[in-house]
Amino acid sequence: MHDVPETRYARDGDVRIAYQVIGDGPIDLLFAAGGVVPVDIGWEDPGYNRFMRRLASFSRVVLFDSRGWGASRTAVDTFPTLEEWADDLRLVLDTVGSERAAVVGHYAGAVMSAFFAAAHPDRVSSMVLIEASARMLRAPDFPIGMPAEARDRMIASFVESYGTGSNLVGQARSRSSEESFRRWWGRCERMANGPLSAGAYWRELSGRDIRAVLPALRVPTLVLHRAQDPFIRVDHGRYLAEHIPDARYVEVEGEDHLFFVGDTARMLDEIEVFLTGAAAGGEPDRLLASVLFTDIVGSTDRAAALGDRRWREVLDRHDALTREHVERFRGRMVKTTGDGALATFDGPARAIRCAVSLRDAVSTAGLELRAGIHTGEVEQRGDDIGGIAVHLAARVQSLAGEREVLVSRTVADLVAGSGIAFSDRGEHELKGVPGRWRLLAVDHS
Repeated sequence: MHDVPETRYARDGDVRIAYQVIGDGPIDLLFAAGGVVPVDIGWEDPGYNRFMRRLASFSRVVLFDSRGWGASRTAVDTFPTLEEWADDLRLVLDTVGSERAAVVGHYAGAVMSAFFAAAHPDRVSSMVLIEASARMLRAPDFPIGMPAEARDRMIASFVESYGTGSNLVGQARSRSSEESFRRWWGRCERMANGPLSAGAYWRELSGRDIRAVLPALRVPTLVLHRAQDPFIRVDHGRYLAEHIPDARYVEVEGEDHLFFVGDTARMLDEIEVFLTGAAAGGEPDRLLASVLFTDIVGSTDRAAALGDRRWREVLDRHDALTREHVERFRGRMVKTTGDGALATFDGPARAIRCAVSLRDAVSTAGLELRAGIHTGEVEQRGDDIGGIAVHLAARVQSLAGEREVLVSRTVADLVAGSGIAFSDRGEHELKGVPGRWRLLAVDHS
């Protein structure tokens, strides 16, 4: 076997993400395997070895163990949020000195890659999604998903046999009868995580829904899916390609889910041609953002009671607190609105936590806020922003009560696993926005 790349750690506070770098090609390629194979032992399998070295023949490949898996496991048994996943991708790219990279994601890695590419299009030159899904579970508007009962049976069986490698029929059907590969796969499972933690991880992952992210993707995208994948049915790949603007879809023959098993030559050819031939494009003018609108409750009455000079002092204090909190939660202050503010964040959980913290802070200054948040595609117009997501966030905020942080259902779906709790506020018609929208209020802590 060739020399195995050295495993290093990207660090940010208490976060430690294990990564490796191989190759010195003209493009940077960040491969997000999503915890499937720990970077330290993947190289023991000839198929994995060949796959990665082929990618390294035309690029500088950066591999990593996602948060909570393999060499990136922590003592805290929590499921990462989409924002934390995006933070990890950005941290690894910063650590290896890459300003912009092609991102390749497999299964769970595809979920984190898609969110990262939508929120940070300036860091992603192009994207490849392999055996991926926007949502695992069936819903009335998503009939191709898996029934919840089937998911529960699958996870129970997975946990029961975890560490033995016996679940290969659903992962690598073409090699499931190879005893040496089964033993190696069992080691991968044991090195990646414990059975109960892994089961909890897959349960949380199966509940993720990134359909709202797809229309905001503005990077060249290739969707690769095997026609007979037994784990993620081919309809999921077709759905992704249909809902990502201008995505290229390639369906290849094969009955394996693992990217490095089976006939990988066609997949690797497609990836190389796509990544080396895709134009880098100009600076993006659209991106996925979580839009926060705040408003001072009863501002007109307060202004009349205080008088112009005193009210101006109160507003100045409000504006300073707002900028301080937006910066603390890594957002971008777009503008103040006279008696409120507009800000954007690269993740919805940060937007929520900023709104809650700001609400409590301005309360000490004798003001009460209400806030609205929606996550969607925004248009960058110089220092300002526009688009339906901005309009929708403003409508959500207009329905919030005093001290209430109100969010759209899209936001609530995207912060799954963050520990943020909500109370249902029902469906509403939002002026100027088609359809009915379910809104939820962030529970007071």
